[in-house]
Amino acid sequence: MLIRHVHADEYDELGQLTVEAYLNLERRSTLGDYEVELRDVHKRAAAGTVLVAEGDGGELLGGVTYVPRPATELSEFDDLDGCGMRMLAVRPRSQGHGVGRALAEACADLGRIDGRRLMVLHSTRAMTVAHGLYEQLGFTRAPARDVVIDDLEDGAGRPLLLMAFELVY
Repeated sequence: MLIRHVHADEYDELGQLTVEAYLNLERRSTLGDYEVELRDVHKRAAAGTVLVAEGDGGELLGGVTYVPRPATELSEFDDLDGCGMRMLAVRPRSQGHGVGRALAEACADLGRIDGRRLMVLHSTRAMTVAHGLYEQLGFTRAPARDVVIDDLEDGAGRPLLLMAFELVY
């Protein structure tokens, strides 16, 4: 497996892969307006760094967006020495094979290289496997950074809770 920057001709494929992964994890038929954001890899690449995991046969296995600083369209934090990780997604058939870990580690490494003090990410209740991975990588829950989205339900009729995690370097 190779972790590398996404190529422009892969934007559509990565966008579709990301939506499929999120729909699968959330057990939903739609993600509302968020689907548009997940599909827009071009926008993500303009505001941050989009990495992909490429399998031995050249197949895209997953992707993630590294947000290098606050005050970008993708920032979910305002710490001047912070960075973020967003939209980590692994093709459903590739889950459980270390793809998510490799992508998350690559993002954390970018934060270290950039001299950041803190990395912030958000996750949903349904992403329990990811929560375990984040904890293994040294992230801790940061409830004060949680976000509630009132116009999208979590599948159980509640507003969607985005649970915050942070990694202090």
